Amino acid sequence: MTLTEEHVREALKQVVDPELFINIVDLGLIYVVRLVPGEGEQADVKIEMTMTSPMCPAAPQLVAGVKRVVADLEGVGQVDVQVVMDPPWTPDRMTDEARDELGIF
Repeated sequence: MTLTEEHVREALKQVVDPELFINIVDLGLIYVVRLVPGEGEQADVKIEMTMTSPMCPAAPQLVAGVKRVVADLEGVGQVDVQVVMDPPWTPDRMTDEARDELGIF
């Protein structure tokens, strides 16, 4: 299996926001997933993500979850997660399913 951005994004759906109970992909917290050739057959994964607010108390837990699920994927070398606040997160980034679950129309 060749590692793709889609594989990484699908794995990231395992990471659930502990306050909203929705995965971080559907919440729109993942901005960038980039695969960079690493050692041998492996690819390093660089992720830019945000939080729903700058002072999000779940930030350390979410970042740790991202690193864990991506590192567990076959073919992954280093995992680099950068938390960015620009552009700021808005509910517009959420999938329709996530908005429905939270009652945001």
